[in-house]
Amino acid sequence: MGVIEDTDIEQVTLALLDAANDRDPVVQEQVRKSILTLGNQKPDKVLSMCQDYLLKHPKLVVGHRVVVLQTIELVVKSRIDDITYPKIKSVIQLASDEMTRSKEVVPDWQQAASNILVAVGNKYINDIMEEILSKFQPGVLPHFFVVQTLANLSDSNVYGMVPFLNAIMGTMLPMLGMTKHDNMKWVFSSALCRFSESILEYLANLDKAPDPTVRKDTFSSEIFSAYDILFNSWIQSREAKLRLTVAEALGSMSHLMAHDKLEEQLPKLLPTILGLYKKNTEHYIISKSLCQVLEASVNMGSRVLETQIDGLLLALHQQVCSPVDFSNPPTIKNHNEVLRCFSILANTFPDRLMVFVLQRLENSNERNRMGSLAVLRHLINSSTSTMETKKLLILASIRQPLADHSNKVKKRVVQVISAMAHHGYLELDGGDLLVRFIIQHCALPDTYYKGQRPQDPEEVTNEALRSMCDNTLHLFTTTVGRLTDVLWPMLLCYLTPNQYANATTPLCKSLILLANKKRATQEPNFMIDFNAQGSSLPSQYILLIRLLVNASFPFRYRGHGAPSLSLLNAISPSIHPKAETLWENEIPKLLSYLEESTEDSLDKKKWDETLLQLLSKTLATIDDSRWTNQLAVEATRYLPTYNNSLEEKSFLYRCVGVILQQCYNKELVRKQLQEILINTRHNDAVERTGVAMGIGLCASSHLDGTLEKLEEFGKSDAFRKASGIFGLLKDKNDVDVEKMKSTLILCYGYVALHAPEDQLLTRIDSDILQNISKNFNTKVLGIKVETKDLTMKLSLIHSVGLIAKAISNSVRKQGFMFTRKHELMGVMTDFIKAEPPEVMRTPVRYLVLTTCANLINLDPPLTENENFDLLKTCLNGVYGLPTADTPDKGKDEEALDPQQREVLYSDTFNALHELLRNVLARDLSPDGLQAVFKHIESWLSSGQDHERERAVKTTAHLLQFYLDNLSVKNLVTFHNLGALVGRLAPRCTDPNPEVRRAAIDCIYSLMYIQLRYEGFSLDYKDDSVEALLDVREKLSNPDHSVLYKTCSELTKIISKRLPQQQLSTLLFMLFDGLVDSQSNCSRASSVILNTLLKNRGAGLQDLVPEMLEVLHNRLQVIGEEQVKVAIGQSILILATQHLQTVVNTLVAYPLPYDSWSCEMWMALGADSTLALQIMEMIIEKLNVMVPYVDKKESMLRPGLTKVATSHPLAMTCALREMMLNGQSADAVAHLLPKLFSALLVRLGSSVGVQLPKDLNSNSIISDRKATNKNSVINFDVCGVAVEALRVLLARAQLDAVVKPLDQEGAWDKMKDPQQHTTGVTLLSRAMAKHAGPRLPAIVESLCPSLCNIYECQRITVTAFLSELLNHHVATELMILDMLMNNMMERITDTCGTVRMLAVRGLGNIAVGSPEKVNKYAKELLAAMSSGMEEKDDPGKLITLEAMSGMSKILLYLDQKNVNLLVVYIFMKIKPFLENENDEIRCASIMLLGNLSKFGSGEPVFKDQIHNVLVSLLLHLSDPNPHVVKACKYAMRICAPVVGSEQISAMFQNHLLEEKGLHYGEFINDLTKYLIQDFPGMLNFYHITVVQFFKSNWAEIRASAAMFIGFLLGNLPDEHFSHMNMGSVTKGLVMLLQDPDPLVRVKAAEAMGHFH
Repeated sequence: MGVIEDTDIEQVTLALLDAANDRDPVVQEQVRKSILTLGNQKPDKVLSMCQDYLLKHPKLVVGHRVVVLQTIELVVKSRIDDITYPKIKSVIQLASDEMTRSKEVVPDWQQAASNILVAVGNKYINDIMEEILSKFQPGVLPHFFVVQTLANLSDSNVYGMVPFLNAIMGTMLPMLGMTKHDNMKWVFSSALCRFSESILEYLANLDKAPDPTVRKDTFSSEIFSAYDILFNSWIQSREAKLRLTVAEALGSMSHLMAHDKLEEQLPKLLPTILGLYKKNTEHYIISKSLCQVLEASVNMGSRVLETQIDGLLLALHQQVCSPVDFSNPPTIKNHNEVLRCFSILANTFPDRLMVFVLQRLENSNERNRMGSLAVLRHLINSSTSTMETKKLLILASIRQPLADHSNKVKKRVVQVISAMAHHGYLELDGGDLLVRFIIQHCALPDTYYKGQRPQDPEEVTNEALRSMCDNTLHLFTTTVGRLTDVLWPMLLCYLTPNQYANATTPLCKSLILLANKKRATQEPNFMIDFNAQGSSLPSQYILLIRLLVNASFPFRYRGHGAPSLSLLNAISPSIHPKAETLWENEIPKLLSYLEESTEDSLDKKKWDETLLQLLSKTLATIDDSRWTNQLAVEATRYLPTYNNSLEEKSFLYRCVGVILQQCYNKELVRKQLQEILINTRHNDAVERTGVAMGIGLCASSHLDGTLEKLEEFGKSDAFRKASGIFGLLKDKNDVDVEKMKSTLILCYGYVALHAPEDQLLTRIDSDILQNISKNFNTKVLGIKVETKDLTMKLSLIHSVGLIAKAISNSVRKQGFMFTRKHELMGVMTDFIKAEPPEVMRTPVRYLVLTTCANLINLDPPLTENENFDLLKTCLNGVYGLPTADTPDKGKDEEALDPQQREVLYSDTFNALHELLRNVLARDLSPDGLQAVFKHIESWLSSGQDHERERAVKTTAHLLQFYLDNLSVKNLVTFHNLGALVGRLAPRCTDPNPEVRRAAIDCIYSLMYIQLRYEGFSLDYKDDSVEALLDVREKLSNPDHSVLYKTCSELTKIISKRLPQQQLSTLLFMLFDGLVDSQSNCSRASSVILNTLLKNRGAGLQDLVPEMLEVLHNRLQVIGEEQVKVAIGQSILILATQHLQTVVNTLVAYPLPYDSWSCEMWMALGADSTLALQIMEMIIEKLNVMVPYVDKKESMLRPGLTKVATSHPLAMTCALREMMLNGQSADAVAHLLPKLFSALLVRLGSSVGVQLPKDLNSNSIISDRKATNKNSVINFDVCGVAVEALRVLLARAQLDAVVKPLDQEGAWDKMKDPQQHTTGVTLLSRAMAKHAGPRLPAIVESLCPSLCNIYECQRITVTAFLSELLNHHVATELMILDMLMNNMMERITDTCGTVRMLAVRGLGNIAVGSPEKVNKYAKELLAAMSSGMEEKDDPGKLITLEAMSGMSKILLYLDQKNVNLLVVYIFMKIKPFLENENDEIRCASIMLLGNLSKFGSGEPVFKDQIHNVLVSLLLHLSDPNPHVVKACKYAMRICAPVVGSEQISAMFQNHLLEEKGLHYGEFINDLTKYLIQDFPGMLNFYHITVVQFFKSNWAEIRASAAMFIGFLLGNLPDEHFSHMNMGSVTKGLVMLLQDPDPLVRVKAAEAMGHFH
């Protein structure tokens, strides 16, 4: 370590002590660290200085004084073994004085002094005690902190202090009586507490103690004397803090009191401690003290304690009932201490305690009940042996809380039950109630719906409680082995009652685990005896039914379907041994299907069918009629269980139907049917359908019995009761007779559907329809009255449909005449007519259409009129409906939700199509087709999109059906082909794409129908007709130009089959047709218009402007894109015939061009040859026209404003629009150099140029001279040029150029006068990278503009060309010399910006063509040198470019070209290193680095590098990141020149461009090498660094301080003679007062190295 003069260390330490109270906490912390570092090196010296500082500054602010004292404490703590004894003594003296100087208590100051004494006391306890006891004299109240220090010493040095405690307490006891102030009472109490704890620790570890003869009774009398005062006097204090500390002390002291004294005091002590609960909000300390007293009492076998038990229990119970705040640790600690108290008492007074706790379970207060349960749980878990005899008592007592309504209490009950389960309670009598409680709460419903949250954070929601019970049940099953036989098979009892439905999933999972365990260990009770004596288990029949019904709705009740099926599989031998194999095979398949499904994706119909098949197969496999009969009886009896779950009940009805199919006891079947019909809740639609389906299934095996039963039921008392006397006496809860009839009507339909085919037809009229009719029509006073009840109506329609379907399916229907058909059809059509036309809310239409579709197939056929009425009614009733997504304005309860409506619409239209197919199938001929089509025809031209779509789709559907089923017996004429095609072809261009596609499908089918009638075979494919399939695909594309071409193809195809005159009519729609709303008309009109123009256009020159104006007007009202394209064709045709007139006319249109003028210009780009001619004309004019004029803006303001001339502006707009047309690409490619050059120069002339005020004074269209103001606001001269240039690049397929320009915001930069050259540079760069081959011609085109009179144009062109030199493409394309010569010429340009850009361009050669640098060495060096000396350079931009350029070319210049100039250039650079301008600083540092390679052999150059080395090192922390990068670069390059291998290696390894630098470590290591390799330079270095203490940048000042610090820290003794320590010290002391905290921190850190 270096040796620094003591005076310097003193000066530095003093400065640090002055700064110890710095306002910035980071600085304060560093000052402390540095003083501590110095203190650790020279503890005596620094401690002396701290002492002197405090003595010399008696009035120092407390905060400052505290920091100095804390520093002394830290030095003592870390170096106590190295501090001289005299110094220790003086530190003790100082700390003691500081601590007691002020009689008043000043906590921070005196605590800091006290801490020093405690730190010293860890080694020098005797010296400390000598000093402290001198201020702890008998009869005199000591200073507060003297006592506090004694307390803390007994904490930190137990073995040192305990021997003194007897004496201390002897002195202290009389003081207690003298104490009047609370703070002194507090400190004495605190000390007594610590003393007691120390003594107890000492006694607990006598083997380690210095005096093993110490006994508890050594202290008993002093402790009791102290106790006397604390207990009899102080604990009554009004001051809460004091009361708590006294209580804490009493707790610790109780263990040291003589047994007889403690026994004597208990009756007073315990009530007093308990009384504190009411007086204090902080309870933890009281509970802790109480626990200690109870422990001490129990340990000594106190007898008095029993007399206190009642008061204790009451108070403790009150505490345990307090809410525990888990974010507040003291409340958690208090709760745990209170539970410990209960444990202590439980082991001594178990009976008293249990009676007390169990009685409190019945308390009306929720918190009391929760507290009692918490104690009970704690005792069950912690006092196992004590509780063993109390098990039955606890079981009996827990019943009360089981009925509690509070979820918070229930949560505690669950925790108690869980504890009981683990300790063998649940196997005992009454344990089953606890299991039931858990299961009941597994079945809780949700408290909150999705997305809702509880308001009260303490609330225990149903979800939380349920989840807890789920987990508890799972734990019982898996981890509490002794419970297996309690739970098995008892849990089955909870599967069948409805109130446990929500617990099904956890129950099944537990039962499966138990069953698998039993099966695996082959336990005999795996097989369940359902009929065992006294068993409360459900029967195997109910269990099977319940689990099967669960499975039918697998995602309900927390996904109970899969667990229910898995359980069935697990207990299959117990249900019936024969079911086992079947289920093992079938159930896993069902489970894997469920696993792949979701509630939305499950095919419910198919799933139900699968489950019913499983039931049917099971019964067939079991093949036991008694078993099946019993199942039928129990399943029927179980139906009411589902009265609140009607969908499940409906499925159970179907199960009953399947079971009855396999029952052969007819009487039993009749009995079950009777029970079903009597008990059905007819008012509910779901239940009615379920019953009907079940009875239908039964009928497949028992047709006669079922029909008899239905007829009997129709005549039974049940009906008469429901009817009443005209229904007047009906109770509102009674079943509506019409609902009962609805059930019967539906039953007959399903009976027909499932009846055996060989019996069906004979029963239809007599037994089925007659009974339906009887039930549907009622007679009142002998007159037949038709019902208006919707339910009956729907049941009738449904039932008739099922009957028709059944007859259709019957193999014996041939020749069967369904006599009631016409009558039923009439009823059905009446139903549709009665429906409201504007809305569909009920399935009446759908059911009627389905029923009619089934009826139409039956004989006898309908007459023509009947057919006509049927179709008219059905189509009108369906097509006229609004779309499915139209909001329903009806009452809320009537309206359907969107999904229901969507399904209903889809079903209804499918049913309509089925009906029309069935009608057509009965007369499959052109006339039959026409008979159906005439009803659809009028809808084809509806103004409503959805109506046209419905009509065309229906037609397509029917024509496809016609074609598929057509069988031509002889050659017939398809006489209505023309009418059909004529009607449908226009729809091929309908605005609705669905209509277009369907229309093509119609024509495709029609063409093939025609071919079939012409005699072609079924498999014949006609090429032209097949082409319609391609047309159909194209029609799906909404692009109107595609539609237009597609329609032309379509027209060609149709024309092969249709007469020509059908197309000729389009000629008469020419003018109106252009604006017709139907696209087919407007398209045809435009085609004809263009044909006329081609034939007649040449002679229309005089009309050209007028025609263009008409087209311009037409464009404004046409929305159809295809027609706009056709108008473009018209303009093109005119231009080929009258080029000059068209261009002159369009150029003179008002600016900015409106969108229709733009479309007209764009149209001219469509023909490449024509576009080429127009573009050449425009370029020629742009190059010679004046771009702007200078105008004086105002008489009041000086200066001129640039104002654009309108013709060049209009032509720029015109070029842009033409190039927007993709077909102009060839013309653009041909003219690219000229276009690019013209537009770039135009861009240069547009920057900062304003629009003229009279923009359209030359416009030829007088009525449009007044331009829209809004469009002018967005019209910008420069923007037009930029946009044209961008379009040019895109059209020339230079997207690779456009993309980076878009990303870099180059276009906006080009428009901005401040950033224009940057934007042009980006353009040039992109061209060089992505459009190299195009450049020679462009450069050649641009060069003449460098001499233009307009400065702005020279700037733009120079910026473009100078950037090209940055890329090697300039050499590759042999344009380097041309570019260099142009740049050399521009160096003397009158414009500073041009000169700057020229210097930049010359520097760029080093990047673009480095191999050419030496060729131009002389010129380049001359240009850069003069640039660095440029006088007319206010912003130093030319200087900056020159330095940057010099840096670049130096990388490639040969030694010989530079040698003589190295030092000269270096001297020019040096002043710029500290320049305020970041860019200049950066450039000069880069240049310095690049110069260094030319000076490697020159001693002069090495000296120059060392001259600036400090500057470079300090600028590594420059605030500008680019400067930092430049420094790293320069130092890496300079590394070999420095003359030290180690420093060179450091520069190379650590100063990497993108890698972060740990500056402190780097400078620390570097200073070591500087000292080692350049000892002679140390004087120069440190003087240079000190100069930087005054730098303008805080970062540099901070780094300079750091540099000096490390230099001093690493300096060996022998080199200190080189250092001017006075200036260093002075400088650092000055920096310690710097305004910037960062600098102060580093100065303080540096001072830490002064040792």
